[in-house]
Order: sequence, then structure tokens, then C-alpha cells
Amino acid sequence: MTTHLEALQGALASALGERAAITVALGEITLVVKADDYHAVMQTLRDNAALGFDQLIDLCGVDYSTYGEGTWEGPRFGVVSHLLSVKHNWRVRVRTFCPDDEMPIVASVTDIWRAVNWFEREAFDLFGIIFEGHSDLRRILTDYGFIGHPFRKDFPVAGYVEMRYDAEQGRVIYQPVTIEPRENVPRVIREEKYGMK
Repeated sequence: MTTHLEALQGALASALGERAAITVALGEITLVVKADDYHAVMQTLRDNAALGFDQLIDLCGVDYSTYGEGTWEGPRFGVVSHLLSVKHNWRVRVRTFCPDDEMPIVASVTDIWRAVNWFEREAFDLFGIIFEGHSDLRRILTDYGFIGHPFRKDFPVAGYVEMRYDAEQGRVIYQPVTIEPRENVPRVIREEKYGMK
């Protein structure tokens, strides 16, 4: 007798073949898909009756530059999506990597799931990942004049510019950051009998 997870794994292997690497860990299935196959695989995951992933629950960008304490040797940027099949009560994680670290581009899936629109805009805004084919790819969380992508691991914690209201000019102005960078290391005090009565 096959388990629910084994049935899903078999259906995925049958529908996707060599287009996706399937791994199972901690009771969850993850598909790793090449960027060139990403859109076609996502279309198959939704349209194949044996799979029926009709809902995209989440999509996020990932910066792998310091992953594994700097031992990661793969592409720097990735996109991770979580899909749900209500009919079959299945969930799957789909991961794809942007082939170019300098200009991270992956296909948009807004034509497959309309709900992914804001998720892709968020990944663009915070990580700089470009979703090719997205009809309205613009910033969603940061200001339109914001420089850079704040969730990248190399983005400075203090940022590049700060904004403030200038009463003399009667408007908001941008200026270079004036705070001196510093590293806060918490002081840990351990008492020998702390918490004991």
C-alpha cells in the first residue's frame, strides 16, 4: 500500500520526468527545476489532472550567497514557491535558481496563478529578481526612489540613503546615511546558580 506522499511522488515523476529533481525530506516534497523549464513545469503542475495544483500559496526570493556558512557553490538567487492541490490535499515546494547572478531573471507565472502578482513584485523589490513576462513589475514595499534591494545579503544594514522632512524646504529630502556603522555584540552574564531556588 502506498502512502499519500509516495502517491504524490509517483504522480510528479510521471508528469514531469527529467524536468524536475524530486527530493523528499521531513515529510515534504521539493522539486528543483531549471530556470528554462520553470514556466512549463508550473503549467503542468496546475493543469495535469493527476496533480491539480490549483493554488499558489506563496512565492519568495532567496539570496544563497552565505548559505551553508559560505560553502554554497551554486547560483546566488533562487525563487521558492509553495503549491496546494485542494482536490488531492497535496502540497509541494518548487525551487528554481536564476542562472545569472548579476542579472537574476526567471519567468513570471502570473499567467498561471494571478495571485502571484504581488509575491513576484515583492521578490523583485527586496531581492532584485526580475520576473520576465510580469505585466506590472515595480516596487511594492520600498519607496519608488529607493536605491538597491534590501534583502540581499550584501546590502548595508543602515542602507545607502535616509529620508527626512526638511522644514525650510517644506518637503521630504533624501541624503546620504549619517549614522556611523557599528556592531552590537550583546554582553552575556551567566550566574552560577541563575534560576535555581
